[in-house]
Formats: sequence, C-alpha cells, structure tokens
Amino acid sequence: MKQIILGTAGHIDHGKTSLIKAVTGIDTDRLKEEKLRGITIELGFASLDLPSGQHLGIVDVPGHEKFVKNMVAGATGIDIVVMVIAADEGVMPQTREHMEICTLLGVEHGLVVLSKIDLVDEEWRELALEDVREFTTGTFLAEKPIIPVSSTTGQGIDDFIRALDDLCAQVPERPPSSLFRLPVDRVFTMKGFGTVITGTLVSGAVRVGDDIEIYPSGITSKVRGVQVHNQSVSEAGAGMRTAVNFQGLEKSAVNRGEVLSNIGALKSSYMIDVLVHFLKSNQKPIKNRTQIRFHTGTSEILGNLVLLDREELLPGDTTVAQVRLDAPMALVKDDRYVIRSYSPIRTIGGGQVLNPIPPKHKRFKTEIIEALRGLAGKSPEEIISFHLHESGYRGVSFSDLKIMTNVHEKQLENTMQGLLSKRQGVMVDRESRIYIHGDSFDHLKRDMIAHLEKYHMAHPLKAGMPKEELRSKFPAAMGPKLFNLVFNQLGKDNEINQEGETVRLARHKISLKVDQVDTRKRILANYSSSGLTPPYFKELAKSLNMATAQAKDVLKLLVDEGQLVKVKEDLYFHSDAVAGFRKKLVDFLAEHEEISTPQLKELAGVSRKYLIPLIEYFDAKNVTIRVGDVRKLRRG
Repeated sequence: MKQIILGTAGHIDHGKTSLIKAVTGIDTDRLKEEKLRGITIELGFASLDLPSGQHLGIVDVPGHEKFVKNMVAGATGIDIVVMVIAADEGVMPQTREHMEICTLLGVEHGLVVLSKIDLVDEEWRELALEDVREFTTGTFLAEKPIIPVSSTTGQGIDDFIRALDDLCAQVPERPPSSLFRLPVDRVFTMKGFGTVITGTLVSGAVRVGDDIEIYPSGITSKVRGVQVHNQSVSEAGAGMRTAVNFQGLEKSAVNRGEVLSNIGALKSSYMIDVLVHFLKSNQKPIKNRTQIRFHTGTSEILGNLVLLDREELLPGDTTVAQVRLDAPMALVKDDRYVIRSYSPIRTIGGGQVLNPIPPKHKRFKTEIIEALRGLAGKSPEEIISFHLHESGYRGVSFSDLKIMTNVHEKQLENTMQGLLSKRQGVMVDRESRIYIHGDSFDHLKRDMIAHLEKYHMAHPLKAGMPKEELRSKFPAAMGPKLFNLVFNQLGKDNEINQEGETVRLARHKISLKVDQVDTRKRILANYSSSGLTPPYFKELAKSLNMATAQAKDVLKLLVDEGQLVKVKEDLYFHSDAVAGFRKKLVDFLAEHEEISTPQLKELAGVSRKYLIPLIEYFDAKNVTIRVGDVRKLRRG
C-alpha cells in the first residue's frame, strides 16, 4: 500500500488542530504552552486509517506568522495538503503565505476545508465559498474539492474523510530511491530507550541494525529500533512518519534541521545551485547578494542569494542562482526549498536544488548559466555529462553523482555504463569509482603529445623527456592515476614510446644538422683514439673550438647511442675501451679471484686519475666489489 503523508495549512485559529482531532481523536497540541494559549506552536503528529484501508500519516502545522519556519519544516515530505479556511474569517494573510509555501515546495495534491461553518449562516457560507474559489484560482488547489466542515458538531466530517479517500487514490507512488534520508523534526529521550529522532522519511529505507550518519555534523550511530505510528517495525520506507532509536547517542548531539542517512551517502556544502522563483506578491525586486533565510527539509540557515545572470530579480521572475550559506547543508538534486526575507520576515520565493555540491561560480558566465538552466529538465545522461565536464581533471565520484542526479543507484549504474561505452565518460579510479568526461581525457592526451613535441623541438638530440618532468607539466588536480591512464592509453595507441624513464613521441627521430654531424665525428674520433686516457670534456670542447652547449647535446646523443660511456661528471670513455678493459679485468679475477690497486694500475696501464673513476664505475655496475684493499668479482 502507498505511504501517504497529509499536512495541514492555513491561518492561525482556523481550526486545523480541531479538524485533526475530530477525524482521529488525537490532540496534536502536546505542549503546555499550546494548551494555555490555544494555538499550535510546534509540529503535531497523528495518523488515520481511511475506509479504503489507506493509512495516512498526519502533520499538523502552526498557523501563526511567528511559527512559519515550523510550518515549512512540517510541510517537508507531505503528499497531500488540507488547506483549512475558517468560514467566519475567510482567506487571511497566513492562508496566502501557506499556499505560496506549498506551491514552492512542489505539493500537487490537496483539498480545501471550509471550517467553523456552525458559526455562520447559509448566506455567509456561500460568500465564504466564493472567496475560497477565487483564492484557489490558478493554484494547484483550483478545481479541487471544498468541504464545509464543523469540527464542533461533526457536520461534514464524513464528507471530508470520503474526499480524502478519493484524493489518496490519485496520489502516485513515490519514485524508488536507493538513498535513505530522514530530515529531523524532533529529538527527545525516552526512559529505557535513550535518544529518539523523528521525521518524515523522504526517500529510501531504514532498518534496525543500520549504521547511520547525521549530516552535517558527521556523528555516526547504530539504529537500535524503528517505529512507525507507535508500532515497532524492522524497516521503515519512504513516506512514513518514522521514529528511530539510537545506541549511545546523546540528545544534545542532534538538532532539528539535520538529516539522517547512510554513512558517507551525503555530502555537506556551503554552496548550492538553485532554480529560484521570486514570488509575484513581492513589492520590489530582490538584489544580488541579498541576505536570506533558506528553508529546506526541517532546517533554516542564513545565507546570501547570488544572482548569476543579473543584478536584481523582479517579482514573478525565475532564474538560476547560487545560495552561499552561513553553515553547511546536505541536500540532493531536486530538493525543494523556500526563501524568506531576513527582516521583516516573510516568504519571498523558493524553488528546487540543481546541484547540491557545486563549485563557486563567477557571475555572468554564459556557459554556466545555460548549463544550470538545463539541469532542471535534462535526462540523467545529460546531467551527468554536465557534471563530468564541469569537474575537469578532478573528476566526479559515483557517490557524488548519486546526490547530483537523485536517481536510483541501478539507473545511475546503467547510465554510466552507456556513457563509458560511448567514450563520453572515462573511469579513472575503479576503487573510488571516479569518472571524467571523455572530452577531458582526449584533451589530456593532446596536451601530453604537445608537451613532448615542444620538448623534442627544444632538445632535438635527446632521445626523449624524463617521465617525471612530463608529469610535472600537468596540474596537481590531475592525480597520478589519471596521468598513468592517459600515458598508458597513448602507449596503446602507438603515439608514445617509453625507454627506461625516458618518454618520446613514437614518430620522433634524432637527426643531426650538418655542423652537428661534423661535431659528432670529431668527438667520437677523439675518444676512440684516446682509449683509457680520454680528455675531460671541457678540455676537449676547448681544444676542438666547439660551442659547449652544442657539443654537450652531441655528447649526450653519443651516450644514448651507446658509443660513449659516462664514468663520472665530465669524464667519458669510448665504449670499446671500457668493454676491452672490463674483459681483461673479469678474466684476471676469474683466474686470481682478487686484484689490488697496484695490480689494477698495471693491468690498465693508466694513472690513478683514470683508474679510480673506472674501478668505481665497475663497482657501481656490479661487476666488482671492494673487500678491504682488494677488488673481487661480484657473483650473481
């Protein structure tokens, strides 16, 4: 059976609480002050079983203008509103404000109760009915039933119950959601139970034993018990008035306005992208950065309304904006909200959340403004594509996409698979399920190729660019996993080659200029003829009258080609000379097992100036090992 929540609305003292008591027998005014003053201050709760068997959860809201914030909290999650208008007073200021609030919160189903008909005559009743019809014209209550009722005499109560039953049949099932959320409207302690939190479960389900996080505080606890309409249950679902009992949780740790959800499921933010409608009833425009009271769920937080495409918003207009809050909130896409002016306090507008965790936007950015406007009615695939684009190299996690799209986890997974198959999305991290847009990935590939091209142009005689130097060319937001993914893809595409820690474009070929060809010949000839007694490179460049920078490039090329061997800084040997001496050394050690420094000097036929660097080179290359004053052949 459907889970349906009914909420009352209307001006103070128009009989909302009396109506609920007349149909349920429950007095929802539970506070001593409410009894003494005869007005509803806090939210009241009841339930009703209709003749069809449909069960209703009921939220009774205060009508006084001072408690409109409590009314907004109560209106969260309702499916049906009963607008109560007293026959002896007609439409009053809070009647109109409550209608605006219900409209802004997206309530679509309801009816009107013309209360206190026992206080007026037939003629006055007809005038009151006419007043109500005129008031509801153009609203979601237009053409909806208007039921005359007296809670005192019971007149019309049966008609009201039948109308509710008919209305419930028209209310659709709540869309399925894998995201459990319960905005907190009451927190109290019960002897033997501990801390109890109540609220209307707006989506998903909660079960006994679940680990729960409180947002935005981040406090975690385990569900000890669940009740729906004072009955213990093992699980509660969307649309149910729910009480949750927690283990080891202090009452002071939780406040109205916070939200219960699964651990890590939500994300708190000081900024929210919204579609905002500024009510036509406002007397003057609202200017950019005006301070507002932001109401959503059961919370009220101060913030500023940043208009992204204009300096002021005229009465009746709708646009996209960013709300910057004084404290963080945990929301999801399409959550409804109401804004009220800071002072004097009155409802001025509201709308729906477009992105609950946006970056800070600069104003008058056409591409951002147009994209945000599209978020209100786009498909999940288009919404995901926008967020992947906007995230750039940082990417977006699957858990963030859940709250940025507000679609069921299964649908989100299917949509992501479709985007991946079309290469419009790329998974960067399988463990964290982080994605970037395919365009961003292609852009990175082009950037990597461009950096290598630039390097090859600057260093035409070098085999390639050190991999870590290439990595340093990209922003930190790219991260090592994304860098390696792009790098490996270019390797698979045969665009780049890696040799050791050096990277080059696959098409890169070293080609010497005419003067470099001559320099190469002269350097190689000199080292070839000098054997194991080569000149230091600086001396060679000077004696051959070569430009040092150009000669170094050619020298590095000869090392890369394996023609020369670098033994230490500025000291190079021809590879044939090194190979010849190595063979003599290995043969000697194979026969004699060890060699002293004088024996090395005799074997090489060179001075210590060349001998010491050479033998240290062989040590470093694991050919020999020093043991005391002798060298031995390194085994294995």
